[in-house]
Amino acid sequence: MAQIIITLPVNDRHKAMFAEAAPEAKLVYKPAAEITEELLKEADAVIGNVPAAKLKGYENLRWLQLNSAGTDGYTSPGVLAPGTILTNSSGAYGLAISEHMIGQLLMQIKHLGAYYDAQKEKRWSDFGTVGSIYGSTTLVVGLGDIGGAFARKMKALGSYVVGIRRHTGEKPGYLDELHSLEHLDELLSRADFVACSLPGTKATYHLFDAGRLARMKKGAILLNVGRGQAVDSLALCEALQNGHLGGACLDVVEPEPLPAGHPLWEAPNLLLTPHVSGFYHLPETLERVVRIAAGNLAAFVSGQPLKNRVDFATGYRRNEAENQAL
Repeated sequence: MAQIIITLPVNDRHKAMFAEAAPEAKLVYKPAAEITEELLKEADAVIGNVPAAKLKGYENLRWLQLNSAGTDGYTSPGVLAPGTILTNSSGAYGLAISEHMIGQLLMQIKHLGAYYDAQKEKRWSDFGTVGSIYGSTTLVVGLGDIGGAFARKMKALGSYVVGIRRHTGEKPGYLDELHSLEHLDELLSRADFVACSLPGTKATYHLFDAGRLARMKKGAILLNVGRGQAVDSLALCEALQNGHLGGACLDVVEPEPLPAGHPLWEAPNLLLTPHVSGFYHLPETLERVVRIAAGNLAAFVSGQPLKNRVDFATGYRRNEAENQAL
């Protein structure tokens, strides 16, 4: 009998979904913080983000299903035993995070933060000209579930949307242009809004450094919801302070949590949220994570290919054709 540890904050309905997916398995429900060495020794699979350091050395573990889309730490050599399958929850977060991005962006271009501050001070103030998504150009760097969802929303609101992903292939209908990452530098100067939703890898570390921020269109707004390390925080502070950028909307920063003395706190035209656009703040996100995990659990116990399988070399989800071939 397979033993499956599930760390998600599930309810009875969710438990019924897992039981239906694997009726003959032993399902153990425990918060990640309460997972012991004894439990892991007996586990065939884990559903949920048990700290990577806890997973080292368990040769019997055949599958780890992350409740996150990001795979930071889990693809490092030695964390999972050779042959352990790693899958993520890509597809669960696009709705919540893309709506958060739209909210942040509208707050910036419509001066809503300034109006809210004026309201609290009982000041009847006019903050002048505002921007619009309609007629703008948006560059989306990273077209996974999150980037794709944001691109669709921006397209629907009247923006000309340019996308960047690792492998171009056929252009989705919600994009006006599709390019590979090697064209980033030449595209930056065209965009009013640049949205980054990339995972944290060696290849994405400080992708937006001082040079690339300088290449952005004057007055443009940068959004980052992937991993904070993709943006050089100090270089971003400088680009905001010298007025080259019109603003920035960040849900992720480097480092996290942001120290009290960090200059980002005082940077002008910066809207910062503490990595809260995802997780389970939107209840639908948990529903999507559970559906992905339950579907993969049914596949796991029946020996079928799992969805959202992660490539250890890149940290990205494999495409479905690659999954079927494994």
